[in-house]
Amino acid sequence: MIGSIIYGETCQGTLNYVFGKKGMRILGYGNIYSQDISKRFFGDVLHFQGQRNATKNRYAHISLNLPHGEHLDDATFLKISNEYMDKMGYGEQPFVIVRHNDTKHEHVHIVTTNVNEEGKVLGIYNSYRKNMATTQYLEKKYGLIPTQRAKEEKELPLYRLPELKIDVDNTQGTRFYIQDVLKTILQKYEVRSFKELARLVRPYHIEVKKTKSQSGRIGIAFGLNNRQGYRTRFINGSSVHRQLSGPKLQKVFDIHLRSKQLPMHRKRLLKQIETTYNLFKTIKPHDLEEVLREYQNIDVRLDTNGDTIEGYTIYDKSRYIFRERELSKNIRMLNRLDIFGNDDEPTTIDTESKQFKLEVQKLLKEAFRSSYIKSKKQRGLFSDYIANIHPKDVSKHLLESKGFQFLHRYVPKDQKEHLKMAFANAYPKVRDELYERETKREEETLKNKFRLIGKVLEKQVFNVGKKGGSVRHLFQSLGVRYHNDKLLFADSDKHSLPAHIGKLDFPQDMQEYVSKLFVRQNHLILEMLTEQSPGNTSKPTAAAIFLPMVFPRLYERVNPAYRYKFDSISLEAYVQYAERVHAPFEKSPKDYVGFFNAKGFYFEKGEKGFRVKSIYTDQNASYSLSKRTGRYLDSIPNLTAVLRDQDRVISTLAEDRRDNLKNLWAGYLTEKGLYNSVAYMVTNENIEPNLHKEIVQHHMENGLQKAIREAITKKSIMEQNRVLRKSAHNVVSVSNSRGESEEAYNGFKDELTDWTKRKRKKGRGLSF
Repeated sequence: MIGSIIYGETCQGTLNYVFGKKGMRILGYGNIYSQDISKRFFGDVLHFQGQRNATKNRYAHISLNLPHGEHLDDATFLKISNEYMDKMGYGEQPFVIVRHNDTKHEHVHIVTTNVNEEGKVLGIYNSYRKNMATTQYLEKKYGLIPTQRAKEEKELPLYRLPELKIDVDNTQGTRFYIQDVLKTILQKYEVRSFKELARLVRPYHIEVKKTKSQSGRIGIAFGLNNRQGYRTRFINGSSVHRQLSGPKLQKVFDIHLRSKQLPMHRKRLLKQIETTYNLFKTIKPHDLEEVLREYQNIDVRLDTNGDTIEGYTIYDKSRYIFRERELSKNIRMLNRLDIFGNDDEPTTIDTESKQFKLEVQKLLKEAFRSSYIKSKKQRGLFSDYIANIHPKDVSKHLLESKGFQFLHRYVPKDQKEHLKMAFANAYPKVRDELYERETKREEETLKNKFRLIGKVLEKQVFNVGKKGGSVRHLFQSLGVRYHNDKLLFADSDKHSLPAHIGKLDFPQDMQEYVSKLFVRQNHLILEMLTEQSPGNTSKPTAAAIFLPMVFPRLYERVNPAYRYKFDSISLEAYVQYAERVHAPFEKSPKDYVGFFNAKGFYFEKGEKGFRVKSIYTDQNASYSLSKRTGRYLDSIPNLTAVLRDQDRVISTLAEDRRDNLKNLWAGYLTEKGLYNSVAYMVTNENIEPNLHKEIVQHHMENGLQKAIREAITKKSIMEQNRVLRKSAHNVVSVSNSRGESEEAYNGFKDELTDWTKRKRKKGRGLSF
């Protein structure tokens, strides 16, 4: 179910449209003393209440649309609509629910006001998030078909288009249809001209007429012409909506035209398309859309005039739209008959081209990297992995890649063997070049780590030193180690730098393995703490907040001033992540607070706005919410009581001993969908995820409950086997006491530690 909300300054036109549709049915009224009232009376009530405030967003026009093929009876649709209004904060407002049957998609219209009886405007902040969460909640509750919510995959609304000539002067119906289409198009694309806008609205039977007054003022008008006997008069853009007047649209177009990113997008697209042309010998015009989509992830549509293809239009991921002629005349289909002129020939790749050879090398490099990433725990450096990996492992990942499958599809049938040979021949060169490049990169990385360690020690970020070997915790957290007056990577002896520190003791509680994910996060954090972070560096992710859990012996030695700074940085990263994760569930600002409270985060309101703190970080560390989010929280009717109630939630977490980062980590893994890991923590370590019960229930239904059941069963079987092994050991001990025993087979020693089996032999090539 898709919910759409349009705010406006008046309501009469909306009501005329909603009530005036042929075949409409009023399902019910909300917060009106009687259901047996006239439409005119309701309009007077709504108008009177909305005029109590001078805001421009006095009224709301909401539509709830079901996917094609889904059906609801009137009673159920009314019930869902009432619940939607309650969840969105309109539960005490006057509203009407009207069902239309003029489209293939069943839908209702709801008209209400944003002004309450006291003349105050309702909190409509973050209405997009509330709408998304509410519709998802109702889908789940009533068993409706889930709707794809990715913005780029939403289709423009084709509903409410008049199909027959019923009323040429049906201005209100025309106005709201045009408003819906234009609103969606201007949100989806960075339109740069009236001409471009006219092309985009043409499939929706909307015509655009541009005018210019004697004073030079630009005007715009819109009309409908479905070429089936229905044609309306043109309506001024400002009458359709105040933001759709000629001057305001021109201002938007000028902003898009002046964007500094526009030339970069043109240059990028031109290079991608030229690369594609260089790869192919022939392309059937009708195959171009599929070729560019699969090879370059570019969305193009052919421009046709009858049966003639005149070119194509590019709908770029940047939201800009380009015609082929706008990028370069050299890529126009009419000027590249060497590629597009052989319509009788199938679309084929030129296996003798330079681009084909480059593509083979690129796919091989990706296969090396993919196999390394998917290897167990990524032991060792990438260069070591390249030197020792068996070609069959690379071949496996290569054959599974989309790039290889793309090449295989368009290589001529009689050249399939040539394709395999091309990869086999390129393998040694690619391996050696990749090995050399990664070796140089690793050398520079080790130098950067050496400099960073020096800066950390100089600024005394951590209270570590030679005594007790505590400085080794710092080395380990950055993925390096100290041995024989040298600094080396933790899992390789290949690179080293002289570091004359002297003899260092080994702490008794040194960890054996550290995740490279957290090594990268710690490196970013330490660069920020020592102000060594370059301008284009990546920002820490939500995982940064867990560093004290991963490196406890190091972060328990952090100096207070740097602890405060670390907590503030990691808190910001986690809050920004959590806001995105909560959005599909967040039906109100009260939910916003509740979801964070359940995780161990709480809010304080001061003179400068809202700040968020956590039970896992320094109490003085906080992250200031944006002003918009602050206004969103201010819209909670009983805000003081909600903020006061946080103490109860936080105290409960402490009483249940869930004020530990491990509980937050379990919640983080749950949100990532790593249910098996969470199930292990729940069943073997008694660690419950710190998440709101609504979100926990969602994940339980999505697979977490199944994973926990399997983990419980597995644990039970393991305990039974342990008892049996203990009994068997006692029997064997008695038997062995009577004679000589044989050495038991050690699978770990014989199979996993025999590194001679894994050494790369010279002369091995890529095989398929």
